[in-house]
Amino acid sequence: MKLGALARAMRSRPTLPEITGPLQVRSFQHDFVPRDPEAKPKKYKYPAFYDPYGPRPPPSDKIVQLAERIAALTPEERRQVGPSLTERLRLPKLEPISTEGMDLGEQGGSAAGSAKVEEKEEKTAFDVKLEKFDAASKIKVIKEVRAFTSLGLKEAKDLVEKVPAVLKQGVTKEEANAIIEKIKAAGGVAVME
Repeated sequence: MKLGALARAMRSRPTLPEITGPLQVRSFQHDFVPRDPEAKPKKYKYPAFYDPYGPRPPPSDKIVQLAERIAALTPEERRQVGPSLTERLRLPKLEPISTEGMDLGEQGGSAAGSAKVEEKEEKTAFDVKLEKFDAASKIKVIKEVRAFTSLGLKEAKDLVEKVPAVLKQGVTKEEANAIIEKIKAAGGVAVME
């Protein structure tokens, strides 16, 4: 009997509380003032380009004359203006930015041109490049690559599969020779550049 009463209670719909007062209604209130239909639209002048510092006054005659005198100098004299001003104004010396360990792509930007100049001088840093490897000794080569680089298994495998690939950059001649010997013992061919 208790089971039947429970089933009837589950089948019956729950009753909603009885609403005794009026419902509250909020209508949407506009936050803007309607525009005058007789007013003409405003036209704004947009600058040719965005200047975050706002309009600037034109340079003084003294600055214009100085610019003309600098433009009239020979290219060699113009190259001396910057360092002379830096020395005269006692500005801090600019340090070259090191691009060691950065991948600069095919062109290498301006650093590639300076690298060629460095190669003509006595070279102290060398790159080790994997040229090829025996297919049967691929696993040994991957293990050796992981040993002298801090790469994981997947990264080392991907590096070895993209031969010819640079394995290590900016190492000393002794370290480069040691790496080449290890790769050779594992069944690969590496060269020093």
